[in-house]
Amino acid sequence: MPHLGTLETIYALASGAGRAGVAVIRVSGSEAGAALQALAGGELPVRRQAVLKRLRHPESEETLDDALVLWFPGPESFTGEDVAELHVHGGRAVVDGVLAALAALKGLRLAEPGEFTRRAFENAKLDLTQVEGLADLIEAETEAQRKQALRQSEGELGRLYDGWRDRLVRALAHFEAELDFSDEELPEDLHTQVANGVRGLIAEIHAHLRDGRQGERLRDGVRLAIIGPPNAGKSSLMNALAQRDAAIVSDIAGTTRDVVEVHLNLAGYPLLVADTAGLRETGDTIEQEGVRRAKSWAEGADIKLAVFDGEALPELDPTTRGMLENDTLVAINKSDASTQRETSDLPPEGTEAKGVGAGFPKSIDGHPVWPLSVKTGAGLDVLLARLAEMVTERCRMSSDGPAPTRARHREALQRTVEALGRFLARQNPQHLGAELEAEDLRLAVRELGRITGRVDVEDLLDVIFHDFCIGK
Repeated sequence: MPHLGTLETIYALASGAGRAGVAVIRVSGSEAGAALQALAGGELPVRRQAVLKRLRHPESEETLDDALVLWFPGPESFTGEDVAELHVHGGRAVVDGVLAALAALKGLRLAEPGEFTRRAFENAKLDLTQVEGLADLIEAETEAQRKQALRQSEGELGRLYDGWRDRLVRALAHFEAELDFSDEELPEDLHTQVANGVRGLIAEIHAHLRDGRQGERLRDGVRLAIIGPPNAGKSSLMNALAQRDAAIVSDIAGTTRDVVEVHLNLAGYPLLVADTAGLRETGDTIEQEGVRRAKSWAEGADIKLAVFDGEALPELDPTTRGMLENDTLVAINKSDASTQRETSDLPPEGTEAKGVGAGFPKSIDGHPVWPLSVKTGAGLDVLLARLAEMVTERCRMSSDGPAPTRARHREALQRTVEALGRFLARQNPQHLGAELEAEDLRLAVRELGRITGRVDVEDLLDVIFHDFCIGK
């Protein structure tokens, strides 16, 4: 890790771009104090107290703005370095003028994307999970996303993983103590104690991973694929859900030839809705590719919404019908055009419904049917309520603790469990292959350390000498 004083001092606009009432410009590094004095004059403000100052260009002495300035001497700052903040008026000319004044100072340069946060990580102000949580907090679009990101940025997930890692470090230290210091006075049967601890940790990690990927779904959005034959009303339904013209609607079959995606906020949870190409056999190579993409997107979706054409009853599109699974909602559109359909025309398992969708089958292949008319809006509220329930089930945060929010967390935890499983598989009464067992524990420690970015071996030695007072 570079020494704090060896890094260049950086500056950048820390608030959003564009016209605003207030803009925040941040300066971080060893020259931050000198830069603040060059623009504001006088002594540095009292730490963490806002002071009104007139900012001037250091070369021309031209007045730039009247601003609130704050001084955060390191290491008690976001980055761990000396940090100055300039809260200026948010007009573009004001911001550009202050940035130009900072650029004129020797030893300062414009920060790269994410560089302030990277310095916070390098200076141990944040671990990697907190960095990711901060990024998620900035990108959060729903209340549930905000809550999860805030918990992670405050270190809840990192503390869980660091706690597991500390336990493994201690287990490894005890295990190696038994190997390397067998002539010392050590607790009896440390090997068995370590093995029991490893079994307990494996069980905890397995329970943590059995979350249905709720954390990842909440972060990225539940994926909903609208599938069905051409002209069933998929694009109209997509526009109704989005409450805008997100997809082109036409009576011409095959209008939608690619996957059209829209991000929605449903019941406080993120939903990524995809309108897909109509499922049918076609000689058009472009439409064929659209159908292929539709099927591929649907295979990776968390929920499928199959839309059948009510005007085509009693026929049901066989391709769509063949894609019905446990995670599929089944809707029949155009209920307003099918209310006069005779019950005798229904598919064999159907029974006539009352009200909206009279004459529709009540179920298809065991899936309840949701009759609706996108044209009139009939039935949409009931369908949305059920969809909101399904999305909530897949995203609701557990009260038992934080969940993995990224694939890299899950992969590292799986590798941890694999290494610990190998450790247990090598167990034998004679303790043969103890060096390999120790290496399995080291690999597990390393994998957990990679999640938070704290891969270190010095703390292993600290545990050995602290717990057993070797060499006293």
